[in-house]
Amino acid sequence: MSVGRSLVLTMLLSLVLAGVGAWAGASYVAHRLRAEPPLHELLHEKLRLTADQRRRIEGLERQHEARRQALLTEMRAANADLARAIQARHAYTPEVQAAVDRFHHAMGELQKETILHVLAMRAVLTPHQAAEFDAAVSRSLTEEAK
Repeated sequence: MSVGRSLVLTMLLSLVLAGVGAWAGASYVAHRLRAEPPLHELLHEKLRLTADQRRRIEGLERQHEARRQALLTEMRAANADLARAIQARHAYTPEVQAAVDRFHHAMGELQKETILHVLAMRAVLTPHQAAEFDAAVSRSLTEEAK
């Protein structure tokens, strides 16, 4: 096999694997976002929220869900752009980079939105409830790092 053909084959294989990696990463993130978080169970079943706290947290959750859905839609659109860009030229083009950047931006915004949501819910809690909530947040953030 000539050096040119080997190089082209290597490039194509690299692009396919990069696309598969991006898809797998996005699928993993989307799966983790769909899973019922331990904080939800803690808030709604264990912290003994008052009626006012439940009402306020439900409002925060509705707002967060709308923003979360918009960002997940943006991530799916970025992945569609990535697929089209790779298919169009089978090379790491500026369009491929733009799609990757768009996905990463939306994913970062989703992470920020989630952090702000957690902090907003914490603000509704009593000091005792907040202490339990804080411990659950810490466990949630570090459980996969172990």
